[in-house]
Amino acid sequence: MFDSQDDFEFSHEWDQAEQMVTEAFELYENGQMRQAMEKLDSAIQQGPEHAEWYFNMGLTLDGLEEYEKAIEFYEKALECMPDDVEIINCLGVNYTRTACYDLALSTFERIEKLDPDFEPAYCNRIITYTEMGHYDKAEQMFYMAQQINPDCPLCYYNIGNSLFTQAEYERAIWCWDKCAQLDPKHPQIHYRLAQACWVNGQGKRAREEFLIELRKSPSNLEILLDFGLFLLESGELESAREKFNRILEFDETFAAAHFYLGEVFRIQENFIRAARCYTNAMVYDAKLVGPRFRLAEIEFAEKNTAGVILLLRDEFQLGVEDADVLLAMGWMFLRVGRLTDAGNCFMQALNEEDAGYEAFFGLGMSLAVHGDYNGALECIEQAVMLAPNRPELRLCAGWLNYKLRRWDQAEKNACRCRQIHPNQEPYRTRCRQLLRAVRWKRCLQRWQKMVNLFR
Repeated sequence: MFDSQDDFEFSHEWDQAEQMVTEAFELYENGQMRQAMEKLDSAIQQGPEHAEWYFNMGLTLDGLEEYEKAIEFYEKALECMPDDVEIINCLGVNYTRTACYDLALSTFERIEKLDPDFEPAYCNRIITYTEMGHYDKAEQMFYMAQQINPDCPLCYYNIGNSLFTQAEYERAIWCWDKCAQLDPKHPQIHYRLAQACWVNGQGKRAREEFLIELRKSPSNLEILLDFGLFLLESGELESAREKFNRILEFDETFAAAHFYLGEVFRIQENFIRAARCYTNAMVYDAKLVGPRFRLAEIEFAEKNTAGVILLLRDEFQLGVEDADVLLAMGWMFLRVGRLTDAGNCFMQALNEEDAGYEAFFGLGMSLAVHGDYNGALECIEQAVMLAPNRPELRLCAGWLNYKLRRWDQAEKNACRCRQIHPNQEPYRTRCRQLLRAVRWKRCLQRWQKMVNLFR
């Protein structure tokens, strides 16, 4: 019997909240995360001090990839159950997801003190240390986790991610194979294997792994896009085109699919359709890097200088990080007479990790056109240090030394250029022209000295 009407109403509200939680669980299991969250929120409003409900809300928000909100609910759950290692573990995982690495590590260490045999506390630290770039500590966590559970598929998956990040593809493949063996249904394991085999030059197996993953997840747009890129890189243009079109059947606004479909048409020299695809990509994602550059190439071929400049400047403002693209943009700017824009592109290329001698070469040419021969020569000499056997660099250095009246250095570079490619045109002709110019200047100097002697 209830002692009062208030007790009866409280019990009724509690029953309603419990029913909402049950419904939320069913929605969660069916993948209806947003509806599950709404049910849980209503339940929490009626019974706010239930740790399990807070925990379930955190899990639901994880499913929605709203990790910062999930952290709030895990923290509320811990206020009710401060020593629950499962809740603490989920909190640590989300600290990693939100780049709060120090908090993540201290959270996992807290679990270790409460329960040294709780294997996920070590397993999940593999990812935290990987994100921090501490790969040796990530491997240490892997071996510590192995002491507790040598057959944890997630542990092999996580250390595989760490090895992949370090470009140790063979070891990553071995770890992910082990994960697939222990748990054939592990999420996206064949996708990860496909990526590793792809970059490791195992094209046949990469294709097989992509197909296995797509059979499991035929509507996963990320996997379809990567498989399309793999096929594009392999030269299978029609198959790649089919994958990009399939993405657009699922989501017409998927900008990257429009862009790479444009790449297929560009390679097939169907520039009208390529331009249409690049334009669509820009419409659906105004900040996507790439479409403006490709449109600029098309405009350049049509000698539309104004269009080239506008498109390239807009592309540069997006923060291009690919050194090859920056170099191509720089050379295009040079050809249309925009020296400052060209220099900016070459300077930015030098800041990228994949920059090579080409960035110094381009910047040197830009400065040379500006008339800054000393600055240009410094850049070209840097390029020569990185690629001493490139004839165009030696020839350019020779002409710059000629402009600066350094005849010995000019002759030395011209001779070196001829030694690298003695019979290759146009270097043979240009080296001969440079040597003749140097010798003529030397003759003029001698005549001038003789004239001065007889004055």
